[in-house]
Amino acid sequence: MQANAHAAIPPYPIRVEGHLEAPSRWSWLVKWLLAIPHVVVLAGLWLAFFASSVAAFVAVAFTGRYPRALFDFNVGVMRWSWRVVFYAYGANGTDRYPPFTLADVPDYPARLEVAYPQHEQRGLALVGWWLAGIPQYLIAGMFVGGGVLGFWGGASWMGLIGLLVLIAALVLLVRGTYPRSIFDLVLGLDRWVLRVVAYAALMSTEYPPFRIDAGEDDLPGAIAMPFGATTTETGAHSPATWGPGRIAATVLATITALVGVVAIAGGVTAVVFDQTERDAGGYLTTNSSSYSTGTYALESDSYRASGEWSVARGLLGTIRIHSLSGRSVFVGIAPANAAARYLAGVAHAEAGDLGAQGGDFHVHPGGAPNSVPGAQHFWVARASGAGAQTLTWKLRSGNWRVIVMNANGTRDVASELSIGASFPHLLTIGIAVLLGGLLILALTAGVLYRVIRRTR
Repeated sequence: MQANAHAAIPPYPIRVEGHLEAPSRWSWLVKWLLAIPHVVVLAGLWLAFFASSVAAFVAVAFTGRYPRALFDFNVGVMRWSWRVVFYAYGANGTDRYPPFTLADVPDYPARLEVAYPQHEQRGLALVGWWLAGIPQYLIAGMFVGGGVLGFWGGASWMGLIGLLVLIAALVLLVRGTYPRSIFDLVLGLDRWVLRVVAYAALMSTEYPPFRIDAGEDDLPGAIAMPFGATTTETGAHSPATWGPGRIAATVLATITALVGVVAIAGGVTAVVFDQTERDAGGYLTTNSSSYSTGTYALESDSYRASGEWSVARGLLGTIRIHSLSGRSVFVGIAPANAAARYLAGVAHAEAGDLGAQGGDFHVHPGGAPNSVPGAQHFWVARASGAGAQTLTWKLRSGNWRVIVMNANGTRDVASELSIGASFPHLLTIGIAVLLGGLLILALTAGVLYRVIRRTR
């Protein structure tokens, strides 16, 4: 009667199997080391998986179909990861070393298959897919802990799967046998997580069930989706062979594509800042912050703008410092060596930058300055007085410091300060970076398509 009940359950489009092969007492202690080659390769493949999923999301949103080449590749990454997980600390179910391949390996004890979705939701319906998956993502996160898919046994904090595998490993170490009940539960949790990953990557249109299908098979006695369904549409279809060359090309192309994405994001950010964040004077300015020190001066860390930093000087353009204080305050920019001579023996506070707070100041002990700051002739730019004061200076080569003091040279300096720069070429640079990122993305997309597409 129970078998008939299982048989009535239709096959879930993701099949995950793992068969316990009596691992040795001690092997789990060194599997972290043996798995390092897989970790290195899979780290790149999961970057490619992410890029592939993003491309598939766009394709599904407009066409309603998941590109088959991307689907086969993503299934291969999940299949490879599942073998490593089963071997290492996601199950510790075998001592047989996982093969380096995206293809299904029939004689390996851990196997995974995903049925190709013939029809997907389109457009705004994908928003519902993302929102509906939140409960599943939270649950899978508790199972996995702080690790990355494929290596959740080495999580920064231990999830339920890692804890159960650790308990089973300790029992194995003492008694020499792997507790079958723990293994079945671990397989059920791993199966749940892999279903959620496939759903999140749009590889399955069927919502993951809220149940733990424990055991080596998905549902013993139920209708099982045959292995090979991933590569079957209307007839036989042999999976592409993924050798080291194709894997390396995929990883490198994906990393390059991510560089393109970062360039696009940086270019868009630069254009947006240039067009929306400039003040009435055309400067990009930090928020005003209050600074105070019980010493005689507040000094910034040195800013070096030597010849090799000519690009940075051209990018920043003109510097503007705005000061607001109820007393007469002096703000000046000076060469670092001249500032050091003037403040030698003077009690002053040194800030790393104008974003530092009072607790971050480095206080230098000493006495009062020999003369007021306005009497010095080494300033390249200066402003003084009560209320609002503005200092502007076109950046030049050299090593510079910003110094804030009371105009009469007394202690207890206090002022509200903000710093800005004109960034005269920001729009041009932003557009150039944006176009460069789009070009990189287009070229790497072509490379990925040629590398990933299946061979019939």
